[in-house]
Amino acid sequence: MTEQATFAGGCFWCTESVFKQIDGVTDVVSGYAGGHVADPSYEAVCRGETGHAECIQITYDPDEVSYEDLLAVHFTTHTPTTKDREGNDVGTQYRSAVFYHDEAQRETVEALIEEIEPGYDSDIVTEVEPLETFYPAEEYHQDYFEKNPDQSYCQLTIPPKIEKLKEKHAELLA
Repeated sequence: MTEQATFAGGCFWCTESVFKQIDGVTDVVSGYAGGHVADPSYEAVCRGETGHAECIQITYDPDEVSYEDLLAVHFTTHTPTTKDREGNDVGTQYRSAVFYHDEAQRETVEALIEEIEPGYDSDIVTEVEPLETFYPAEEYHQDYFEKNPDQSYCQLTIPPKIEKLKEKHAELLA
């Protein structure tokens, strides 16, 4: 039986690429959550009109990888201390967030933040909120790095995140 986790940590092309490397992750879908407009478009999200964050929804086998492990990857492969920003990407759509699916996930992420925050130079600004609706992004955003490996943005931003994953969480790699 699989479970789901929904995280926002900057551009979804980057986060999708990271989580697809993890053993026990069976699917990663780029999309939008946390906004106030039904069925948002990428263009409207980018203009800041919808309140959504670019995020990913991960389907995983909890017998192979735990929610705690996925959270650990989330917090080490993006910057959870910058509000509405990841690297050069700036705007509310790039905010750090965990959209929890149930109370157990909420309790787990809140406990983890409390545990790891002293290790950061600044406060963790990751939003922790219930997942109300996840909207899959347009098809051309799915598997973006695999489909566009030579795209310059991807070349600059994704490999360092994957290297950090390999460095900090090698035991989770497929």
